[in-house]
Amino acid sequence: MKSEWTTNYEGNEIRITNNWFSGEKLFVNNELQDEQLNFITPSNMTGSLIDKNGNKLHVKTNISGFLSVSCRLFINNKKITLQQIA
Repeated sequence: MKSEWTTNYEGNEIRITNNWFSGEKLFVNNELQDEQLNFITPSNMTGSLIDKNGNKLHVKTNISGFLSVSCRLFINNKKITLQQIA
């Protein structure tokens, strides 16, 4: 089973993937920022991005669930809406 979420934040594409075989991955602008091979407990991944003013922002995401998987994304501790695409 594969799940994927995406959003665009100030020109930065953020994509989070979850796959039973390859684990969870966080991409910012197609660059792998973090990955987890965690099958039982909720996964937490972190990364960073540069905003339109040149500031480095902290990216945090977590995936939870087993049969129904959900994902949450925070940028500098502010929850960001994701669109599930798979």
